[in-house]
Amino acid sequence: MTGESSHHTALITGASRGLGLALARSLAEDGWALIIDARGEDTLESARAELAEHTSVAAIAGDVTDPEHRAAMAGAAREAGGLDALVNNASILGPSPQPELLDYPLEVLEEVYRTNVISPLALIQAVRDELKEGARIINVTSDAAIEPYEGWGGYGSSKAALEQLSNILAAENPGLRVYRVDPGDMRTRMHQEAFPDEDISDRPLPEESVPGFVKLLTGDLPSGRYETRALVARATTED
Repeated sequence: MTGESSHHTALITGASRGLGLALARSLAEDGWALIIDARGEDTLESARAELAEHTSVAAIAGDVTDPEHRAAMAGAAREAGGLDALVNNASILGPSPQPELLDYPLEVLEEVYRTNVISPLALIQAVRDELKEGARIINVTSDAAIEPYEGWGGYGSSKAALEQLSNILAAENPGLRVYRVDPGDMRTRMHQEAFPDEDISDRPLPEESVPGFVKLLTGDLPSGRYETRALVARATTED
């Protein structure tokens, strides 16, 4: 993408904390206009107030599984003059601690898939007319999508489905950049929920993955699967 960063607009879901907020902070400091969402109104308003010190921010509280909420975000994108980037970051883990698949409650698995797979595609469909030429779509995934970690069958398989959905979406829409992005282990609430009895203070903060996301949003890399820290390491080596 070319031009001044102030003309860029990104929609980031799940942006009231963790990775979503860390990425929103970075883009706000670079002058991107933002549309952010989260389920919690109070934490979202807190994020909006912070980000609004740097850029224009539309904060819309709601659940990505709700069609009316997705329509509201599409409306905000329209009012903003279109989107340069859509980051599908919102997701749910499922039960904590995570059960093995033979014991996994199927009604919860349906909720995990509805949030982690169907809702990202539904939001892409909702904003399809607001995506500018060459817009970037980032679907946040996980190494659990490709590794057979015991206990990660629900979350991991949902992210595997999101990855293949992203892969095919890219093939069907060569005018878009569609990235499936693994940010790696992070010190977030979701990661703590995945390991409720462990000390995760040794995990990297979400901010360490943000430069990789920014590289995808501002660079010229082709659609595909990327690990953010590998992108940062590669850029450092090239420099």
